[in-house]
Amino acid sequence: MILLVGLGNPGGKYAKNRHNIGFMALDSIVRRHSFGPWKSKFSGQMCEGSIDGVKVLALMPETFMNESGRSVGAAARFYKVDPDHIAVLHDDLDLAFTKIKIKTGGGHGGHNGLRSIDAHMGKEYKRIRLGIGHPGSKEKVHGYVLGDFAKAETPALEKMLDAVSQHIGFIVKDDNTAFMNQYAMDIRPQRPNNPKADAEKIGQAKTPDKSNDVDNDNPFAALKKLKDELL
Repeated sequence: MILLVGLGNPGGKYAKNRHNIGFMALDSIVRRHSFGPWKSKFSGQMCEGSIDGVKVLALMPETFMNESGRSVGAAARFYKVDPDHIAVLHDDLDLAFTKIKIKTGGGHGGHNGLRSIDAHMGKEYKRIRLGIGHPGSKEKVHGYVLGDFAKAETPALEKMLDAVSQHIGFIVKDDNTAFMNQYAMDIRPQRPNNPKADAEKIGQAKTPDKSNDVDNDNPFAALKKLKDELL
């Protein structure tokens, strides 16, 4: 059994914030894999399902970010889930937007949700770090993470969430490398279409080679070709 946690802040006010990308990713996973209905449990919203034959508990703490560990700890104790069977989806300022990294253990990097989970569960759980980019200066961080994704970022965000939900089974089965490989293939930029260049290539490919053709209207052409070949 895996306890899959998405971090964020509850309420419509925060729903589209960058800080809530953990909630967004977990919701995408639940919908793709047809989990059961959400229920209020352990100071959060929880539902159950199966991914690639593995039972998964999905949890969105509603304690606000800095008390996330209280919800995660209560659920883990009730279901007797050890830290090495917990995976947490969360935003990461230190990764460029749409980049993802996965690690087990380590520091919280200033993330209040992880800090709280560390206090309740220890550090040996899996962190799925979802890159949201950095605003450029420390003074802008608060407003940036509690701000909504820009309209221009929406297509990339949707592509990111879709790829995570599609390949989350690899993480559930503890194959992080396969997840990262598949995710990278899905998220990589596509080569832009260049109709003119493509047409030129097609035209070149279809241009016949006339270097060995003989001009049938010239009676001396065949003789010249034969002479050239003999010499």
